[in-house]
Amino acid sequence: MSRAVKGKSAGVKAGSGTVKRGRVKSPKGQAGMVPAPVTIEDKIVLEIRKFIAASIFFNTQTAEKVGIGLTDMQMLHMLQLYGPSTPSKLAVWTGLSSGGVTVALDRLEKAEYVRREANPGDRRSLLVVLVPARLQRMAGLYDEVERETRRQLGTLPQRDLEAVVRFFETMGKVRAERKEPTKAKG
Repeated sequence: MSRAVKGKSAGVKAGSGTVKRGRVKSPKGQAGMVPAPVTIEDKIVLEIRKFIAASIFFNTQTAEKVGIGLTDMQMLHMLQLYGPSTPSKLAVWTGLSSGGVTVALDRLEKAEYVRREANPGDRRSLLVVLVPARLQRMAGLYDEVERETRRQLGTLPQRDLEAVVRFFETMGKVRAERKEPTKAKG
């Protein structure tokens, strides 16, 4: 997460830690802490990471309330957002292996959240479709979050809203073009 500063290559003082080669060492010797933001871009990235982490935990709790796992919940979200899909498209969208998608779809089909149907566009493949009546079980779980999101968005000027849309559209395209997560260092 470190950001290079013009004319500096060794490290940058950031808050209470020193950033070196993408790692931060805090004064207490804890490696791996995220450095304090230096630029507006750093601040945005930090806030996005916080938001994603909180969203993952919220989605995990929501999934538990309806008796499914996080992966299965995310698969339902993808189908809600993009509509009926082939398992291979779901694999691309989710980054799961074809086997991982099959296992998740088996669980969702057993729980009656989805069903597999013949694909009218390609008789060699199937379409995964949502079972609307079963989704009623999830009705209302996201209402409060959506209301608050819309309320917060309502406080922003139109040009800021357009910038937010452009940013997320661009990030969505970047994510879609990326085939695999980068490998962990070390």
